[in-house]
Amino acid sequence: MGKRSTKQDRRDHQYKRVVRFMNNFGLDIWANKNFIIEDGEIKLNYKCMPSLLEITDKIRANDVKGPIILRFPHLIERQIKTLYNYFEKAINNNNYKGSFQAVFPLKVNQFPAVVDAVTTQGKKYNYGLEAGSKAELILAMSKAPYGAHITVNGFKDEEMLTLGFIAAQSGRKITITIEGLNELETIIAVAEKCQLKVPNIGIRVRLHSAGSGIWAKSGGMDAKFGLTSTEIIEAVHLLKDANLLNKLTMIHFHIGSQMSDIAPLKKALREAGNIYAELKKMGADDLTSINIGGGLAVEYDQHEKAYARNYSIDEFSSSVVFLLGEIMDAKNVAHPDIFTESGRFIVASHAVLITPVLELFSQDYQEKLLSFKENNPPLLDELMELNKLLNNANCIEYLHDALDHMESLFTLFDLGYIDLQDRSNAEILVHNIIKKALYLKSANPTNELEQLQIKLQERYLINASVFQSLPDYWGLGQHFPVMPIHHLNTTPLRAASLWDITCDSDGEIGFDPEKPLYLHDVNLDEEDYLLGFFNVGAYQETLGMQHNLFTHPNEYTVKITDTAYEISNPIEAKNILDVLDTIGYNKEEILTKLKSDLEKSDFITKKEKSDTLTKLETFLNQNGYLRTTN
Repeated sequence: MGKRSTKQDRRDHQYKRVVRFMNNFGLDIWANKNFIIEDGEIKLNYKCMPSLLEITDKIRANDVKGPIILRFPHLIERQIKTLYNYFEKAINNNNYKGSFQAVFPLKVNQFPAVVDAVTTQGKKYNYGLEAGSKAELILAMSKAPYGAHITVNGFKDEEMLTLGFIAAQSGRKITITIEGLNELETIIAVAEKCQLKVPNIGIRVRLHSAGSGIWAKSGGMDAKFGLTSTEIIEAVHLLKDANLLNKLTMIHFHIGSQMSDIAPLKKALREAGNIYAELKKMGADDLTSINIGGGLAVEYDQHEKAYARNYSIDEFSSSVVFLLGEIMDAKNVAHPDIFTESGRFIVASHAVLITPVLELFSQDYQEKLLSFKENNPPLLDELMELNKLLNNANCIEYLHDALDHMESLFTLFDLGYIDLQDRSNAEILVHNIIKKALYLKSANPTNELEQLQIKLQERYLINASVFQSLPDYWGLGQHFPVMPIHHLNTTPLRAASLWDITCDSDGEIGFDPEKPLYLHDVNLDEEDYLLGFFNVGAYQETLGMQHNLFTHPNEYTVKITDTAYEISNPIEAKNILDVLDTIGYNKEEILTKLKSDLEKSDFITKKEKSDTLTKLETFLNQNGYLRTTN
């Protein structure tokens, strides 16, 4: 027997990857064992193991029709524990003399339920907070566990720096990272004119090393933040002259969020480690910490060919500890404490967006819509026979016949020999033959069938806004794991594109043959179909925009025990009037105008006016998502 062609090998490998994806939606790639599939549903792999469908149905029973966000605080606890445990393991394995500390950057998700979970679950680790604005600094000062570290990054004015002094005076362990010499000069000026305790000072260093991935521009010599070598030396002189060098306790760098490759981090560690050692030689005796910023990546991809990172948390922590220890030993410098600001790693997995499918758009060819005449065109009669007799043995042959017949019928329609009803019947029959062939050959699909799947992909209309709930997809092309939360005991065969309900063509997650999404062919007149978007807990809510005035969805916190689960902390989406109010409209004025216009109407009775007004007020006090029910 001759050797199989390379093309055929690639096709078989592609098929195996697709089948594996269709069976579990890449759960073994992105889920980190947080979720499992059991009894056709996706369940939390924790304690009593409730299913997402059960939780969602309980919420939707209270007349909640739009998208919802489910928060699972135990997943935040798990990530904090994982981060600390792996760094402690690396410290022990490498005989490292410094300690490990971490802070959560509030910009990743400032929502109350998230911050409360982070500070509550992280308290036993002294897990702190990082702030990048005045509002975030106030939040950190009020929410960080007492004794935990607070770091302050980003550009600052005198008022923000003074807030840092107030935090230090209040007994907070706060470090202000300077992004430029002007900030250091302002700190010195504030220290001279007020009697408040001076906070610890950090220096953001501008490294030559850049990161990897979408956010690589956060590092490198053209980065937005950080001091050059010359500016670092000048900063040391300024601190010495002001008698504040003892307040310099940290250097900080950040080479980018969601680092896909660990090699640039290793290069940055060597560069930053040597800068640290040089500063110690320059007399910075109280310099004790290196803050490596964020960047610890989360696995968003759900296909084997497209992993988001080439390292594990084990390799990440071991590399950081080993390299810093090696550099310090070579320089005869004490090992510094290591700080990280990995926010995405901590909270991305804790939130799941659940959205109903409202409609299957493009292929609404249900057999119940067939309407035959007493006498039909002969080709249509043949299609009816093909549809009736189709089986596993003949499906490919009959599929070819059906496609030929459809082309012939389209020609007859163009020439005026058949009418629109005949054409509609032909389209319904051919698409049903294709769908039957897909199911019959699902165990061993031909390349022809795979191409037909892509060509005849289904459009699923989801009751959500990509701009509001998945802004990184719209802005950066960042994919998120997506899968149905039920029907998982049957194979999904429809190549799927997802359309949101905004009036914008960009509100679409298109089908990508390299990262295909297959969903089920469901009859929405008979049942709901619910999709889950996973790992949406970082940045998506804080960056989400009210495009078309769709607001943040209803959210719920789900706490799970050994025997039950509790749905708590419900926060409803803003109603229509409140959304208008947030962008500057007077909601009372709007309501008064609408009532006035209704009162002036001469076309309805007084009772009809009253009933219409009640209905209007009900609508205005609901959120703007669609309330279509199946």
